[in-house]
Amino acid sequence: MADDMDPVFKALADASRRQLLDLLHGDQGQTLGALAARLDMTRQAVSQHLAILEAANLIATQRRGREKLHYLNPVPIHQIHARWIAKFERPRLDALANLKQRLEGEADG
Repeated sequence: MADDMDPVFKALADASRRQLLDLLHGDQGQTLGALAARLDMTRQAVSQHLAILEAANLIATQRRGREKLHYLNPVPIHQIHARWIAKFERPRLDALANLKQRLEGEADG
């Protein structure tokens, strides 16, 4: 199962690709030209980053005439959260809830 997430982690490892995802999160359905205009990089560089994001299934595309629209796909990020983050949060949240109960119990007594 770890191997199927490798492209996602590789894609997220680059700051420029994370910036592209942030741009798409704020404004879905942007073209290559629109994205390149908002970044300090060439259209070719943006295109290469978008190809990596698409291969990792972090973005989906749709053709509209000659334009290709790009949309954020949050599912792989959610899967990372579920597998790698949530399971580590649960014990801490349980410990904080127990501490809160004990402290509230001491304040009442």
